Amino acid sequence: MLGLALSALAFILLAVNAGHAEDYPARPIRMIVPLAAGGGTDLLARIIGEDMSQTLGQPVIVDNRPGAGTQIGAEVVAKAPADGYTLLSASMTTYAFNPGLYSKLRYDPVKDFATISLTGRFTLVLLAHKSFAPNTLAEFVALAKAKPGTINFASSGPGSPHQLAMELLAARAGIKLVHVPYKGAAPALQDLMAGHVPVMITDYASSRQAITSGLVKVLAVASPDRLAELPNVPTIAESGYPGFEASAWQGIVAPKDTPQPIIDKLNAAIVKALQNPALRAKLVAIGIEPISSTPAEFSAYMQAEIAKWREVIKAANITTE
Repeated sequence: MLGLALSALAFILLAVNAGHAEDYPARPIRMIVPLAAGGGTDLLARIIGEDMSQTLGQPVIVDNRPGAGTQIGAEVVAKAPADGYTLLSASMTTYAFNPGLYSKLRYDPVKDFATISLTGRFTLVLLAHKSFAPNTLAEFVALAKAKPGTINFASSGPGSPHQLAMELLAARAGIKLVHVPYKGAAPALQDLMAGHVPVMITDYASSRQAITSGLVKVLAVASPDRLAELPNVPTIAESGYPGFEASAWQGIVAPKDTPQPIIDKLNAAIVKALQNPALRAKLVAIGIEPISSTPAEFSAYMQAEIAKWREVIKAANITTE
């Protein structure tokens, strides 16, 4: 009798979940971005969200919740109802770096979230204020070696891909810099343009307009190959640091226990968006490589990245506490 009762209960739960998936979404979906508006993560979320809105028939509204190394926004989603109406669009900082950077994290990227899909990979560039004396990576390194510990660099936040990319470059070049964290790439870039900080590594997507407007200059790009839009700017690898490569990946998750039919519907909407030729061309033009995955692929990738970067962070003695 107990076995029959449990089977009946399981059937009822499956039916309820299926019913929710059929009706879903019945109202707007909130997509939390744990960084300030205007950065690359925010831009990618808005571009994908707009396409998802058309597919799902409901608005996908981006809600920026910056702070605490993306922990504030991530915690909001981790504690949200598992109904598919609150999503998190974040970078590898949230999913892969923070577990190695914080001894006490406000969320668990593996246990608190249901993965939906990877979304993109960002090209990173080394920028300087237009009045900063160095015009090449070699000149920048020479100045940093002549004045160790006196040059500040901005980042989108503690433990961000932007910080770790610069820390990696500093380690490879044998220089000492001072980290100045911000609550997102946009405010960091604003201070770079204003001359409050002289240099930073950030994503090309969020800095493209500042570069084309001549408000900042590009010393090098962190991708393996030169950017098509910046053909005269050398890579870090070809500037004396062979094999150097740094990028930043993104992905979308939901609270744990979100019904699988809803996860599947969201995954289908994201994959459809990233297969849209016009959307793909738009992303590629601004330095974002569109990538998608199944929920299981994203989960496996996240766990592998956590293990990988925990070792890198430990070996480099990088801390945010």
